[in-house]
Amino acid sequence: MSKTILITGATDGIGLLTAKTLASEGHEVLLHGRSADKLEAAANELGGTPETYLADLSRLEEVEKMAADIIANHSRIDVLINNAGVLKAPQSRTLEGLDLRFVVNTIAPYLLTQRLLVVIPPEGRVVNLSSAAQAPVDVQALRGKRELDDMGAYAQSKLALTIWTQEMAKSLPRGPVFVAVNPGSLLASKMVKEGFGVAGSDLGQGADILRRAALSEEFAQATGRYFDNDRGDFGQPNPAARDGAHVAEVMTAIRDITG
Repeated sequence: MSKTILITGATDGIGLLTAKTLASEGHEVLLHGRSADKLEAAANELGGTPETYLADLSRLEEVEKMAADIIANHSRIDVLINNAGVLKAPQSRTLEGLDLRFVVNTIAPYLLTQRLLVVIPPEGRVVNLSSAAQAPVDVQALRGKRELDDMGAYAQSKLALTIWTQEMAKSLPRGPVFVAVNPGSLLASKMVKEGFGVAGSDLGQGADILRRAALSEEFAQATGRYFDNDRGDFGQPNPAARDGAHVAEVMTAIRDITG
């Protein structure tokens, strides 16, 4: 049965490859990107006339507008894949003084998911792109009160994303399914080239696990869980995700920032 699937950061890398895979199987894929030219190119690669949504995820008002536009066009989104992420940027702070990595990798997907819950059915899924790089969150840095280096901010933002995945699952036990996925370390993405200076391995393994997380039966009962594609199985995220006080602090900060 054809599903309606929204993928953020769908103009290159794992996002684009996953979009092409799902579209080729007959699903309606909605593409998000922050460059109009790259969005148009991605839509052309998919063929047909896929819907595209232009938004800079570092601007939360643009996230709000995108969510409103999607809701205006669709009464049902079966799967949301929060794929967009950033490691390095020319400017690491947003206009509001927050760390860009936390905003794009943690806050924006949280806000987008919250807004779209009205059109995601109980049997729907939210797939969040986590990472093997995870570190306990400096909540002051999350709140924009302290500077972090690129890799520190990235690793902490990915744990914060994984934390809110498990907490949203707890708060909505009847669904949808929320899963965090490490698609595989050092895949051939722009981010890996930037961060580690290596070409990386086959992106296809990342696209394959996102497709499975979105559609396969093995993830139907996996809400709140973390899948580590380096191990090829469900696993435990960084131990800080099981520290109740740490989790509560992180969630309070995310809720404060998103209002």
